[in-house]
Amino acid sequence: MTPVLSIGPTLVACVLAAFVVSFASVRATIAYAHRRGMLDEPGRRRSHSIPTPRGGGIGIVLGALAGMPAGLLLLPVSPGAATVGAFSVATIAIAGIGWLDDHGSLPIKPRLLIQLAATLLLCVAVASSTASLWWALPLLLAGVWCVNLHNFMDGIDGLAAQQAVFFGAASAALAWSAGSPAIAGAGLAMAAASLGFWWFNRSPARIFMGDVGSATLGLMVFALSAMLWAWRTNLLWPALIFSSAFVIDATLTLLVRMLRGARWYTPHREHLYQWFVRRGSSHRRVALGYLAWNVLVCVPVAWIAFRYPAVAPVCFGATYVLGAAVWRTGKRYGLRRRERHVSA
Repeated sequence: MTPVLSIGPTLVACVLAAFVVSFASVRATIAYAHRRGMLDEPGRRRSHSIPTPRGGGIGIVLGALAGMPAGLLLLPVSPGAATVGAFSVATIAIAGIGWLDDHGSLPIKPRLLIQLAATLLLCVAVASSTASLWWALPLLLAGVWCVNLHNFMDGIDGLAAQQAVFFGAASAALAWSAGSPAIAGAGLAMAAASLGFWWFNRSPARIFMGDVGSATLGLMVFALSAMLWAWRTNLLWPALIFSSAFVIDATLTLLVRMLRGARWYTPHREHLYQWFVRRGSSHRRVALGYLAWNVLVCVPVAWIAFRYPAVAPVCFGATYVLGAAVWRTGKRYGLRRRERHVSA
């Protein structure tokens, strides 16, 4: 492996570039969104009370593109030029359709087609470095779901950006510990770009992420997870543990809506984080709750899964079972508070 001293300057440059570009871009986008009328108005299916500009996620995209591909290519143990190129093209494609949607709502079909095509490109590139190209098919399903679940989970101030900072930093620590500075650099660049946006999105938010940010963050989370898996299969388990808060909330909420016969693809406020806000918790307090799950549960369990690969699937299963129980308990708590409020 290249000595740490030679890795350091490149790593620092990628991270700083990601943060500076993101921070400057988000600040400029606030004024741009006001001029173009890109405002999210308050409503029954929204969790904010004043008109707020959207589209700030373009800063995350530009910052990530300034740091992640460079880190993946220039640092040791790179996933390869083909994978990095596919990742860059997919990021631009999904961010582009999201940016257009933030300017004016687009139909679902063209957005989904772009997501499928972009994610498939990345999946084929990743699968080509494994034993079989057929891995691209299950990767495609996981990738498209990851893109959309991050869109679903972007509904209150600071939450999605906070999760992206955590996942980027955690996956970077995982990759570094496993011996891949390239993936570690990409994770830190993603975290830095997300942090540059979070500064403006923390409660009370000055700007929202929009589809350009949330969907693209989902792709980045999937890309880092897939690269870790393709490099060392056992790294998938801790990576999935790091994503558990969002995956559990989005997946269980969608399944419940489908079982009830609801139009699951329409906007709603039935995710756990939305229930907490509806029952009187502040955006900041709810975001801290999700952060507590990440730090107190995900980090130690993922460390065990990394250190002892034989029990990694058990760690993964235990995390998701516990998370599902927490999700169910939280929903019941919200319903009881609603019943007391109505009876009063």
